[in-house]
Amino acid sequence: MTQNNVGIYASQISGHLYGGPYGAYDSLATVTVPSGGAASVSFTGIPNTYKHLQIRAIGRTTNTGTSGNPEIKFNGDTSASNYTLHILYGDGSTAASYGSGTGGGSDSQITSGSSAGANIFGAAIIDILDYASTNKYKTVRSLTGADLNGSGTMRLYSNLWLNTSAISSITFTPTSSAIYSQYSQLALYGVK
Repeated sequence: MTQNNVGIYASQISGHLYGGPYGAYDSLATVTVPSGGAASVSFTGIPNTYKHLQIRAIGRTTNTGTSGNPEIKFNGDTSASNYTLHILYGDGSTAASYGSGTGGGSDSQITSGSSAGANIFGAAIIDILDYASTNKYKTVRSLTGADLNGSGTMRLYSNLWLNTSAISSITFTPTSSAIYSQYSQLALYGVK
């Protein structure tokens, strides 16, 4: 993992929720995928000293087609029955929705796939609410989009992790045996 202070610039984009002298976000870690790609991206040892977490990502995967849907997992919990999923999505001409209860999966972002134009990456802002609480399930909300060779798509995801444990680690894994492509980047922030 590589840490840096991209939060100073990036927080200008997402807004100013906290008026204190140091801003609303603390940059905790940034991972940039190296040459050769990565089967997954993980953040571990997350401190429990913030109200929420936010992940800002740009991503491309080797998934066949123009897009991919990496999954988010918490604390090493890979059991599909512990995650739910709802999606609202559109492409400029049509809109649709999808939802699935227990076992519905944990897609949280859209990335550009191997058939997308060269150097095209999807983008996402992912909020994990009350991540350190030990008396409630964890809610995740994501706003994400990608250019699909000219058409494009925007998606609003909402997930629920059916566990009351505080989140100390987060892993993103592309689906369908794909991997993250070089230069994909995920940055983790603590929200005050």
